[in-house]
Amino acid sequence: MMKTYVKPMIIGTEEIAESIYMASGSDCYTVSCYITQIPQEGRGDYRIQCNATHAATDNHHSTEQVLVITFNQPVTYSSSNGTCIAGDGTASISIRYSCHNNASDNIGLGDVVVVSDPGLAISDAYLTCNMTCNQH
Repeated sequence: MMKTYVKPMIIGTEEIAESIYMASGSDCYTVSCYITQIPQEGRGDYRIQCNATHAATDNHHSTEQVLVITFNQPVTYSSSNGTCIAGDGTASISIRYSCHNNASDNIGLGDVVVVSDPGLAISDAYLTCNMTCNQH
């Protein structure tokens, strides 16, 4: 039985500074990213929590992932639990992770820290999978 893709719905509001983005249907992960901290006095960065669920219907494993986050404006990458491989200084960054995931694991990607002008929002996020398991 084939599942029907249902795109998550995001509702924006001017009263809230943080943003949440959830994506499903991209590769075999469902991803959620949300801004947990905005710049405050003494700290000029944004902190973004990213999580994913591996939903490999064919039971494959993964040993490497690439998280792509697209924003509404350019960002400067500061840090994460992965390695920034592309996009520093643009509105879309790519971060490589080396996590072993079974077919249905949840993965906490931790904080992604970026610097940007006021009003930063997440407009897209997805996680790719190498579909490889070399831990036999």
